[in-house]
Formats: sequence, structure tokens, C-alpha cells
Amino acid sequence: MWAAILLAAGGCYLLKLAGLSVPRRVLEHPRVERAAARVPVALLAALIATSTLADGRALVLDERAAGVAVAGAALLLRAPFLVVVAAATVTTALLRLV
Repeated sequence: MWAAILLAAGGCYLLKLAGLSVPRRVLEHPRVERAAARVPVALLAALIATSTLADGRALVLDERAAGVAVAGAALLLRAPFLVVVAAATVTTALLRLV
């Protein structure tokens, strides 16, 4: 197990080193800047989708999906962040009570 941990740590270090060694002119290219701005959003969306719609290896539609849908609707209505979180939480909790 320690070998796997050390291998993963070394891989993370090498990946960070590779990112730091990219020339500045490459990083300042408009296409790279646009991609770098969009990657965190895509990763967060994927994390939300997998944690909401997956249960192990199966896809499920349960109360969590309804909570995310309500949060999405609240975001479309430009509600404050705390209202979005509260609406999603209350929706999920009420549906779990039923």
C-alpha cells in the first residue's frame, strides 16, 4: 500500500512540475486561457452529477436529483447562494420524509 501512496505522490509532484515548466507564451495564448477558465466548471459539474445521480455502479433518480433541480431553478432566478443551498436542502429533506 505504501508503494502505491509513494507512486501517487511522485506522480502528483511530476504533474505539478510539468505544469510549472510550460513556457509563459503557451499559457498566455487565448485558447489556453479559455480552456483553463472552463475546466474547473466542467470538473465541478461532473462531480455534482456523479455524486447526485450515481449510487455505486448504478444510476439513480432520487431526492438528491430533485434538490439539484431546485437549486438549478433558483440559480436561473438569480437567487442568492444561501437561498439556493437552503432551497435544495429543504427540497431534499422534505422528499426524504415522504
